Amino acid sequence: MIIAKQLHKYYRQLHVLKGVDLNIKQGEVVSIVGASGAGKTTLLQLLGTLDKPSKHKATKLEINGLNISSLSDQSLAKFRNEQLGFIFQFHQLLPEFTALENVCIPAYIKGTSKVDAELKAHELLSFLGLQKRINHKPNELSGGEQQRVAVARALINNPSVIFADEPSGNLDSESAEQLHQLFFKLRDRFGQTFVIVTHNHELADMADRKITMSDGLVKTI
Repeated sequence: MIIAKQLHKYYRQLHVLKGVDLNIKQGEVVSIVGASGAGKTTLLQLLGTLDKPSKHKATKLEINGLNISSLSDQSLAKFRNEQLGFIFQFHQLLPEFTALENVCIPAYIKGTSKVDAELKAHELLSFLGLQKRINHKPNELSGGEQQRVAVARALINNPSVIFADEPSGNLDSESAEQLHQLFFKLRDRFGQTFVIVTHNHELADMADRKITMSDGLVKTI
């Protein structure tokens, strides 16, 4: 599913990732933990193709058997839209659009028709318990509801992998617990792989595998 070898990342003279090796299987829920500054978010951004690793002769990144470094920028953007989903600590919903419209945006980018996109969005929002909130804008939703809309948006194109960066970090404890349970329910229902950066010990320990990072390196897998 995901094979990463010797991922390095420099920001000018700062060596943030120092040669990370990682294998993640289809359908796994993997948590990535470590102190602030350990390189967790940088690793997630590289795995999610939101950023590119610094050049190194041994670097390799494959997702679903595809060599990511071989893709043009246009092909990479298409791959990211169709194969990867993202959930962030701050949901990043567009305030002028309803829940339904926010969820549909990645499908529209993919070229899905309005009818098909809205049908899928309705299905996902109903599955997430938001069927009565479909026409509400973000400022009319609770924090937990907003994050569930973001989850639906991440799922709209049936991606193979969901990358989540501190997904419950901005939620109260009850909403966080509901979101954590939801990830495993989604994995069981749709078969996606989840890679989750988190400081939440409960979520990290629920994962199939917990990866600990320190000083730009994977310390325990």
